[in-house]
Amino acid sequence: MFTAIEAAFGPVQVLVNNAGVAQQKLMLDITDADWNRMLAVHTGGTFFCSRRALPAMIQKKEGCIINISSIWGQVGASCEVHYSAAKAAVIGLTKALAKEVGPCGIRVNCVAPGVVESAMLEGFSAEELEELRRQAPLLRLGTPEDIAAAVHFLAGAGASFITGQVLSPNGGMVV
Repeated sequence: MFTAIEAAFGPVQVLVNNAGVAQQKLMLDITDADWNRMLAVHTGGTFFCSRRALPAMIQKKEGCIINISSIWGQVGASCEVHYSAAKAAVIGLTKALAKEVGPCGIRVNCVAPGVVESAMLEGFSAEELEELRRQAPLLRLGTPEDIAAAVHFLAGAGASFITGQVLSPNGGMVV
């Protein structure tokens, strides 16, 4: 992936780590394979893509990495222990990496969305989705555009003095 991107556009200057899978299971029903997959996709993907992008950023002494976590990585979610743990690890990775590469002029931040209208909600009933809407003070679910706006801000010049932070567009569900 990086080879193709670099051939077409040059070195990666902004990396958004946005891989994700969801699964609702009770803790005692989570298999080893469920656990390993959740950590591999969320935390492993973030680690490996960041590690691959960093040499060029370090060489240029500039760059921006934005990791996508979740409000459940901040506060945990019942029946999503493995998802919450993986997303919490993304937040920890973000903060540690920001300290490590900040002296090289590289910013590393995290977006921790609330519940977003996306394919990850396909298993939810209309009643469950309405209940999620009611839980947010803004009385709506997020949209992919809401999250893109947060990422766009963190990637831009207006965030040039922001690193190691978690921005959580969540409709007020977590304050």
